[in-house]
Amino acid sequence: MSVSIRFCGAARTVTGSRHLISLGKRRILVDCGLFQGSSEIRRRNWEPFPVPPDKIDAVVLTHAHLDHIGYLPRLVREGYSGPIYATHATVALARISMPDSGRLQLEQARFLNKKGLTRHEPALPLYTEADAYACLKQFVAVPYGKFHELPGKATWRYLPAGHILGSAFAEVYFPSGERILMSGDLGRYDTPILKDPACVDHAEYLVLESTYGNRIHSNENVEEKLASVLGQAVRESRCVLVPSFSIGRTQEMLYYIKRVQASEGFSRLPIFLDSPMASDTTIRYLEHTEEHDIETRIAIGQNDNPIAPANLHYVADYRESKKLNTREGPFVVIAGSGMCTGGRIVHHLANRLGRSDTTVLFTGYQAEGTLGRQILERNPVVRVLGQEIQVKATIEKLNALSAHADQGEILKWLGCFQAPPRRTFIVHGEPESQETLRDKIVEKLGWEVVIPEHLQEFDL
Repeated sequence: MSVSIRFCGAARTVTGSRHLISLGKRRILVDCGLFQGSSEIRRRNWEPFPVPPDKIDAVVLTHAHLDHIGYLPRLVREGYSGPIYATHATVALARISMPDSGRLQLEQARFLNKKGLTRHEPALPLYTEADAYACLKQFVAVPYGKFHELPGKATWRYLPAGHILGSAFAEVYFPSGERILMSGDLGRYDTPILKDPACVDHAEYLVLESTYGNRIHSNENVEEKLASVLGQAVRESRCVLVPSFSIGRTQEMLYYIKRVQASEGFSRLPIFLDSPMASDTTIRYLEHTEEHDIETRIAIGQNDNPIAPANLHYVADYRESKKLNTREGPFVVIAGSGMCTGGRIVHHLANRLGRSDTTVLFTGYQAEGTLGRQILERNPVVRVLGQEIQVKATIEKLNALSAHADQGEILKWLGCFQAPPRRTFIVHGEPESQETLRDKIVEKLGWEVVIPEHLQEFDL
């Protein structure tokens, strides 16, 4: 039986993870993400899928971030009718994130049409909230560690990846007994709330992410940096805007804010969680205790919620969110999206980015072409909601906060392998990150490493 893998996304770019494994005439798609970032990259979302969706037999998801699951409603609408496998926590998070994505896309299309800011007449959403709910009917929850059958006489199982709640490696066994390990997004060691990534000792083929393959995370003390930013906000009556991913990063921020409150006495500083999706996700983080590390289990067992800082307010609706535009500091607003490509953070930026009494605190990766990247690179003028805004806000970043393994942590994880994979494919990174990681793996481990091009296919 012929076996191959085709890289339909996240090849020489970070977003749009879509990896198609063919076993004879059967096809298994690992992840089905949105392309995000520059308009050139986003246009790929509108291109026909490389194979007819009704010819795909199964979808296996590694975790619930939209660059890994966000294209699914479109795939289903275009004809995919098979199972969509995910961990229990990923299913729970997808029920939150995908309908939210559908709503945001429809809202954005309506806004562009209303303001006449689209080249298309009319602007249309990639999919709707109804499409997302229809897609969710095909989800099948799968526990970690248990083997399951796939079309083409393959078997597979999930192993914990330590990236976000529900994240997993997908270990797929071919009929020959050989296996391919799909890393999804590799998490870090010794981070709050979640267990460390599982150690894997063997695979003939490895598909490896490389988001931070060219760097080592800062050893900056997160609590000290956060205390500095919050302290300045209190002294100078500033508004701190925190663009944050609703899944994973927001919960980490709540954890660290609570820690800083305990040591620095900021318990009276109002914290507004302005994201219904992040609010729902935070509840799910507490429910899935099977994924918690020992410290989190102990804290919850003592009725000490580690991700509930003092003076935390959940912003329910858009009207309430808009009221924050006229509020005077000091206060903190945590809102999505993390790269400022949509969500409520955008209207907060439109309102406050031009004000000198604002701090924008970035907490994670900003892809090329995103508004977040432009602000982080300190462009003096940025375009937000059709307006040119002169940036007067102070720009800060928590450099040590990341859910992705850095180069050293990737190499540490690869050190679990007792024998080198026959071939390692590097994906999910910008070209410099991919090339640097490839060179480092070759130098340190002597492995055969390939960086696939978009839509390139390899026999296995």
